[in-house]
Amino acid sequence: MDTSRLLRTTGTVIAAAGLLLSGCTTSGSAQRTSASAGGATAGGAAQAAPAVPEEPSAALRPYYAQKLRWRECGVPGFECATMKAPLDYAHPESGQDVELAVARKKATGPGKRLGSLVVNPGGPGGSGIGYLQAYAGIGYPAPVRARYDMVSIDPRGVARSAPVECLTGPRMDAYTQVDQTPDDGAERAKLVEAYKEFAAGCSARSQRVLPHVSTVEAARDLDLLRGVLGDEKLTYVGASYGTFLGATYADLYPGRVGRLVLDGAMDPTRSAIDLNRDQTAGFETAFRSFARDCAKQTDCPLGRGSTDQVAQRLKDFFRTLDAKPVPTGEPARPLGEALATTGVIAALYDESAWPQLREAITQAMDGDGAGLLGLADSYYEREPDGSYANLMYANAAVNCLDQPPAFSGPDAVAAAVPSFEKASPVFGAGFAWASLNCAYWPAKATGAAHRVEAKGAAPIVVVGTTRDPATPYKWAQGLAGQLDSGVLLTYDGDGHTAYGRGSDCIDTAINRYLLEGTAPADGKKC
Repeated sequence: MDTSRLLRTTGTVIAAAGLLLSGCTTSGSAQRTSASAGGATAGGAAQAAPAVPEEPSAALRPYYAQKLRWRECGVPGFECATMKAPLDYAHPESGQDVELAVARKKATGPGKRLGSLVVNPGGPGGSGIGYLQAYAGIGYPAPVRARYDMVSIDPRGVARSAPVECLTGPRMDAYTQVDQTPDDGAERAKLVEAYKEFAAGCSARSQRVLPHVSTVEAARDLDLLRGVLGDEKLTYVGASYGTFLGATYADLYPGRVGRLVLDGAMDPTRSAIDLNRDQTAGFETAFRSFARDCAKQTDCPLGRGSTDQVAQRLKDFFRTLDAKPVPTGEPARPLGEALATTGVIAALYDESAWPQLREAITQAMDGDGAGLLGLADSYYEREPDGSYANLMYANAAVNCLDQPPAFSGPDAVAAAVPSFEKASPVFGAGFAWASLNCAYWPAKATGAAHRVEAKGAAPIVVVGTTRDPATPYKWAQGLAGQLDSGVLLTYDGDGHTAYGRGSDCIDTAINRYLLEGTAPADGKKC
């Protein structure tokens, strides 16, 4: 499998809550808080901001009246344009704009055109345009592409839309290698310093846009896009963090909800620490599925035996790498525990990558870390020339605005590590320490955990996969239960997200909804 496409072709990029690595995802988009701090918990979640008025204000009308100038953009069949949005929706009259990149592929026919279908791959930080051109615009079911103009936007701060930038390639290489399971005070201090350097780099390189990349602002951009495209209502498929973006849109503009599919759903009521811990458990569930399968294979590098035994062997191997990294063919980037863990996590997003993961672990145990390094690079969107896409930078920027930091400092993390290790003996400590990054963020959080009800909206289809590693199934149950018109569609299976990943039952239900407007029965299981 081409590792560069591993996380892009299955429906989403990263998902939510505070993945290790850049400690990034938050509210679906990757959320965090502190061991007790931060957003409200599910039981006492705050209410969201009130819905936005149906008619744009006088200051916003010129934005809604703009005409997109479509042009060819290097990929046959696709057109691109630039849309202007206010940098600060609280002060649209200031004249400060942000330019957002948009792409589309027109409906191919036959059949009556149904309007625009806007897609978002998740992250936060995933390029909507990259996802559209590499997957959705050519890989979504043909009947859907026949009737809809397939459209996507790089959200503010992402890829072609005023991208958040933080570190140079070499500094990002160093950042990805920092030990995220510190064993002593010196290692803790080094990890804290890495987070501070990351935050300072974002502040220095992206000061203008950094306070204005929240999910609420991205949702307002979605409505602006809807208006500029000429659609009365928004039809939308969002994966992973894209479900939080879509749900936020529905809460702000319930009367403008058309057909919304939220696949691999986030639960907005979960505080940052709860999201991070939930996701830790999700990856443990996914790993145990991999481990059960691995133990049946003749080429399993982790041996036979119970799932606990297989898990312990992987944990022991990580400890070995922590003490003595193995070569990868790149002298400056040996495979230590941090990169190896990232590589394993990358492959757990999609069960079709399990054979590749077995091979990569086998090679690493034999002293060649190139395979796991390649998987880690796919996760980080590192290019062969050593440059990085801005996925991880945007991811942290959005997450750190959407919720208060999960932890106030190292002592709070240390106190929470046991609960994370209970959720995942293999990954728990790393996920806990990865949740610290927002503690040093230069832009103050503007959001918090809250209920999303979207009262009065048309039926919204929420899709959950029972063994999804990045967006645990209970999040889909939570979101569907909050939404006034939520309909839960369940896929009993492995991997992250469900639409377009091989289930005829799921695809048929969603296609019918998109094409005919008929939502599946609430609670339908595939």
